[in-house]
Amino acid sequence: MNKAEISKLLQRVKDNEIEVETAMGIIEDLPYKEMGFAKIDNHREIRVGYPEVIYCEGKTVEQVKSIIEFMLTKDNNILATRANEKMYEAVKSICAEAQYNPLGRTITIRKREENLTDSYIAIISAGTSDMPVVEEAAETATILGNRVEKIIDVGVAGIHRLFAKIDIIRGAKVVIVIAGMEGALASVIGGLVDKPIIAVPTSVGYGANFGGLSALLSMLNSCASGVSVVNIDNGFGAAYNASIINKL
Repeated sequence: MNKAEISKLLQRVKDNEIEVETAMGIIEDLPYKEMGFAKIDNHREIRVGYPEVIYCEGKTVEQVKSIIEFMLTKDNNILATRANEKMYEAVKSICAEAQYNPLGRTITIRKREENLTDSYIAIISAGTSDMPVVEEAAETATILGNRVEKIIDVGVAGIHRLFAKIDIIRGAKVVIVIAGMEGALASVIGGLVDKPIIAVPTSVGYGANFGGLSALLSMLNSCASGVSVVNIDNGFGAAYNASIINKL
């Protein structure tokens, strides 16, 4: 539940449209639902504006299915990240509306229609190999109610490709830059735009990339102002923060 829904519920009680006992039944799982292997944070949207997101990696198929089965009773939009095909098939068996992005490894279920923002988040990747992180970020940003513009494969090895899209990038309210290898793209864009940049280093690259550490350190050491950095391959974290900025 969010603040608006709780306010509406209390008003219905006040107006004698529903009994107090009925209202208590609706909110009995606040602040969380104990499931033995998990505690579902039903209070999160009230506190921070967005409902809980399910991180699937390390969970069993049955655990993911059970969590989503309960969350469906709350009629919220649902996002599950780092999900696999088996998890999706299990969720699909209880919710026909579930959608799976195999590249981004996300499961999304839309129970509430969100009006997308007029402003948009630009999601930019250095290479096509960074697409799994791009897709995770795009799915996250969209289900959180943001308009998204994706600009793919415009890394520094062919910088002219970036300049062809610079007007779209400059028109964004916040920019997510996703790059592996040496991670230089974030610094380049940081010197070209007047918008906040969230850089995502990816694990794409040869041995000396150290699974994304080279890109991470390059981005952290960026000489361009306005560049913030999230963890390696963390498209979700970048999009979540971008959503907060886009809706300010």
